[in-house]
Amino acid sequence: METLIRSVLCKEVLVLEHIIIRPATEADAEEMLALYAPYVLHTTVTSEYAPPTLEEFRERIRSYMAKTPWLCCVIDGQIAGYGYASPHRKRAGYQWSCETSIYTRMGFHRRGIASVLYQSLFDILTYQGYYSIYVGITSPNPRSMAFHMAMGFSRMGAYHRSMYKFGKWRDVIW
Repeated sequence: METLIRSVLCKEVLVLEHIIIRPATEADAEEMLALYAPYVLHTTVTSEYAPPTLEEFRERIRSYMAKTPWLCCVIDGQIAGYGYASPHRKRAGYQWSCETSIYTRMGFHRRGIASVLYQSLFDILTYQGYYSIYVGITSPNPRSMAFHMAMGFSRMGAYHRSMYKFGKWRDVIW
């Protein structure tokens, strides 16, 4: 994986960030779970009601990485985001399709982390022979929709009122 150094001008102070995109490991599970938990507890980005246990999260990493990539973006030694792919469906005819998810640490949004993670995932998935990549976005989420459109996704349809969280039925846009 490639190591990047990025200079950022913040209020007249030059900040050097040491950025690494690398495969996730089970040792990263605790830090990634801490990053993910606020999304579960406070947003509709994920359909989970409670964060998974650390062992459940480790099992996800093991399970998904058997066929698809799971990557971390590390900035100055801290996991600032992660992204992964998972099989789209289990039946043989879907073996060339996958779904992706990206999570960025709160306070690290709008720094290009999700874009770099997605591009790295797309490169690996293309090399692995995947033909179609899907993402489900809980609606409304205009920022995520705009980001995914900019990354080359196109709206294909919606599962109407298919997800229930925080007392409301929500559409999931594909």
